[in-house]
Amino acid sequence: MRLSFRVKGIFCAMCILFLSVVVLKAQGIPPDSTKTDADTTKSGDTYRPMIGHTVAKSKFGELNIRAYTYLRYLNQLGLDSSYTNSSGQTVAFDDRQDIQLQKVSIYFTGWAFDPKFAYFLYVWTTNASQGQDAQVVVAGNLSYTFNKHFKLTGGIMSLPGVRTTEGNFPFWLSVDNRMIADEFMRPSYTSGIQARGEVFKSMFYSVMLGNNMSTLGVDAGQLDNGLNTFASALYWLPTTGEYGMFNGSYGDYDNHQKVATRLGGHFSRSVETRQGQPSTDAFENVQLRISDGTSIFTANLFAPGSQIDEARYMMTSVDAGAKYKGFALEGEYYWRKIDDFKTIGSAIPQSQLNDNGFQLLASAMVFPKKLQFYTAYSKINGEYGDPSEVRLGLNFFPFKKTNYTRLNAQCIFLDESPVGGLAYPYAVGGNGVAFNLDLEINF
Repeated sequence: MRLSFRVKGIFCAMCILFLSVVVLKAQGIPPDSTKTDADTTKSGDTYRPMIGHTVAKSKFGELNIRAYTYLRYLNQLGLDSSYTNSSGQTVAFDDRQDIQLQKVSIYFTGWAFDPKFAYFLYVWTTNASQGQDAQVVVAGNLSYTFNKHFKLTGGIMSLPGVRTTEGNFPFWLSVDNRMIADEFMRPSYTSGIQARGEVFKSMFYSVMLGNNMSTLGVDAGQLDNGLNTFASALYWLPTTGEYGMFNGSYGDYDNHQKVATRLGGHFSRSVETRQGQPSTDAFENVQLRISDGTSIFTANLFAPGSQIDEARYMMTSVDAGAKYKGFALEGEYYWRKIDDFKTIGSAIPQSQLNDNGFQLLASAMVFPKKLQFYTAYSKINGEYGDPSEVRLGLNFFPFKKTNYTRLNAQCIFLDESPVGGLAYPYAVGGNGVAFNLDLEINF
């Protein structure tokens, strides 16, 4: 009864948003244009999309400042308050209903002494995790562009092991949260060196060597000395030579008049240690989990008196997508293998863990550059459960010809989510319906 009431309330709220947009449309929304935000920037303006405002510029360099944040209402009251894992243990969690200025990022970008020598520095915080370790991060990277075929970057970056870590954030269908299969399979952000560029016309590559799968909540003393984390991406844009603004956004806000297509492949590898993981109550981090959401480094998980101390992670993914006149259909498939276990205590019966999964996203701009509807499905085929999710959502862009501010409303129908945390609208073991309403500003 409670779930039915919540779903009805969410549906009504989405209907109200839809009707509001219809009224705006009737009052005269400007006709669609294929121009991007970058095209509409005046030559004398100090503001550039994804760069921000130029606050200093001379023959010695340039400094730009950009802000990113979003306000989130989260309702998890439609989720079960506990779940039972594959070991038969009942795990409880607190269903949330709160309002958070969820994330604040301030970016400082530019070049120094040579336009080819660039810096990207930022201050970043997730306010829902206040009180935990590493909820405020000061980080960045330095890069040098030799030519269009070779750009070398060093510092903290995303490992390009899936499409969402290639550099298209925050232009996803939802605001700052991935589908559960993507979140479960992917590598994350770490310190390292990365090379990227154009192989030949319409084909691009990215390769990175890093310290570990994720640096959040992990200090340098916890890292092993193997330096064996590697991720790579190779993608082809065969029809138009591009796939939307800013490294290939999701959905077709750009309103392609010719079919834009993309084919991509990724590979990641890392040897992860128990010591190199964040503590249980530290800042959320990507950890190696079995498909019921339990970390593989949990004591007694696979056998009494045993614990995995080291394991090798390998993951391959392929993705494809097409966009045309506001419509987009995009998907990605993942294969993950974890093996080469080193244990503490008794041996475990498993020699390897194999999981696969996929996600499929369909979206449509109902009113060009104003209102977008989307639906998505994600599933993991795991050895310890087969979690899945369905999403229904909309994006409303209130300002003229820009998607740098949007209102996102989203319902997530979860079946035993294997991932989650305070920074996400879903929770580990989540089963039922979650709703989030986000106001995002990327300026």
